[in-house]
Amino acid sequence: MSDVVSGLHAITLHITDPNRSRTFYRDVLRLKELMFDEKASRLVFAIPGTETLLTMHIMAPGEEGRPPGTVSGVAFSHPDPAAACAEITRRGGTITVEPRTVDSAVGSFVRAVFADPDGNEFLLTNRTD
Repeated sequence: MSDVVSGLHAITLHITDPNRSRTFYRDVLRLKELMFDEKASRLVFAIPGTETLLTMHIMAPGEEGRPPGTVSGVAFSHPDPAAACAEITRRGGTITVEPRTVDSAVGSFVRAVFADPDGNEFLLTNRTD
């Protein structure tokens, strides 16, 4: 049987305010902005270390997908999540779960959670497996 998934092209979020989201992803997370179409309320950012795009737009009436503020489970990596969280806070971001060490069957790692202006939550971890 052949694979049904051959890669990850993009992670798409629904947002409520393109300018507010643009400021957060560009200035707080310092992701590289690839496109901002104010008329279409659409933004595209590069995710460091990957070819995967982070795209976002205002959810259209009747559009499928998760409403703004309900995304979770996307995990970003950083070798020192505590330092990254401190920097996110310094730049005006919100940490919703402070960094903590997690002991698991595969070893220990640090995990934290931050939120964008709409409340979409992202894991931040130094886990490598």
